[in-house]
Amino acid sequence: MEKKKILLVDDDVDFVEATKLILESKSYDVIVAYDGKEGLKKVQTEQPNLIILDVMMPEMDGYEVCAELKADPEYGHIPILLLTAVGEAISTSKYTKEMGMRTEADDYIPKPVEPIELVERVENLFRISYEK
Repeated sequence: MEKKKILLVDDDVDFVEATKLILESKSYDVIVAYDGKEGLKKVQTEQPNLIILDVMMPEMDGYEVCAELKADPEYGHIPILLLTAVGEAISTSKYTKEMGMRTEADDYIPKPVEPIELVERVENLFRISYEK
């Protein structure tokens, strides 16, 4: 059986490395991008089965990337898990949890996230997407 491919898009290098190790330990193939524009390019070249997307990034934020992908007939079916520290930075940020829920993201989880919860959410999204 072919490994499921996850695209991880986040500008926090330490978070990306730690999360990549966790997901690879569960036998996922993990591709990374460090901003929204790079993430969009990787979606086209890598054809991931799932995308983990940070909200607060330079260039193009996660909400914009999510909206663009969900509006595209070629990529709109790919499950997206939005990840963000918005909850902690709500008073200093233009982002809100409500904005996250208004996007067409398939799931939404605040940072910091426990590794076990992240893996559970990823596995749940794969389960849901294969039931459709």
